[in-house]
Order: sequence, then structure tokens, then C-alpha cells
Amino acid sequence: MKALIVIDVQKDYFKNGNFPLEGALQASEQTKKILENFRSLHLPVIHIQHISLQEEATFFKPYTEGAEIHPNVKPIDGEIVITKYSPNSFIKTDLQKHLQKYEVNELVICGMMTHMCVDATVRAAKDLGYQCTLIADACATRELEFSGKKATAQEVQTAFLSALSYYYAEIKTTDEYLQANNK
Repeated sequence: MKALIVIDVQKDYFKNGNFPLEGALQASEQTKKILENFRSLHLPVIHIQHISLQEEATFFKPYTEGAEIHPNVKPIDGEIVITKYSPNSFIKTDLQKHLQKYEVNELVICGMMTHMCVDATVRAAKDLGYQCTLIADACATRELEFSGKKATAQEVQTAFLSALSYYYAEIKTTDEYLQANNK
């Protein structure tokens, strides 16, 4: 059985949010296409919502508008919403329990941030034995800096997708995924 995991597509990551990502709107629109496909096939959909409990947090604070799931991928009745407090969607959540309940062995993953929560969740999922497909254009990230050197959001996206494609996930675009799964 296959399930869709939508990771942290929350308002703070969008324009005028507290931690905007490059390409967040476009990624959410691609995620919406995948989400509609899963809904039409009556396959399990699980939304992950990150809430930051750290006092110094600048985004995803509890009970704020920015922590809300973006309207493009708003959950509907029957879809599971799991709250997490760390990058890995499996840590201290009941995600694994839900996947086992539905006898899921394959995950399709979309979400934000590619270099943090998406990466941590994909790696954990593979380690737990799931076959993973990551939808590249349904993910968003941001520019990063280390030791005085900057990497653009596109460079970060390329680096993380490349690393994950080696062992952890099959990487596809939305169109590639939908074409392959509507035959």
C-alpha cells in the first residue's frame, strides 16, 4: 500500500511568513496535484505539522497563523494530521503506527524544507524499510551559508536531492510521478 506524506507545508514558509522559502508557492501547487491524485485514488494521506516549542523560535510557534497548514494543501476529513517537534517526522510521533495500520510499504513525500525536515524524514523512512519516492518540484528550501560561503536555494535543492537519490529515494517531478501512476 502506498501513502502520501506532506511535510510542513505551513504558512510561515510562504511570502510574508516568518521564514519564507524560495519556491514555496510553486512547491505547494505541485504538492496539491499529488494530493488530489491520492485523494482520487482513496489512498492514505498524512499531513505533518511542525510546531516549535523553543522559546527563542521565530517561526512555527504554537497557536500562530504561521504554524497553520497552507490552504493549497489543507487537510480534509479523514486525512491524518501529525504534529511533530523535531525535523524527523517519525521521532516522538505516531506516524509509524498509522503507516503500519494501513499496511503501507511505499511512501510518496512532498514538503518543506528539503535540506532539513524532508531530508531527515526520507532517511528515517528508508531506514525503517519504506520504499520512498520524493517529488522534487513539490519541495522547497532556502539559501544556506557555512563558513562564509553561500549556497543558493537551487544549489541546496540539487545537493540534497542528489544525495537522497543515491540510496534513500527515487526522485521524480510531479509530472513524471503522475504520468507513471495514471497508466
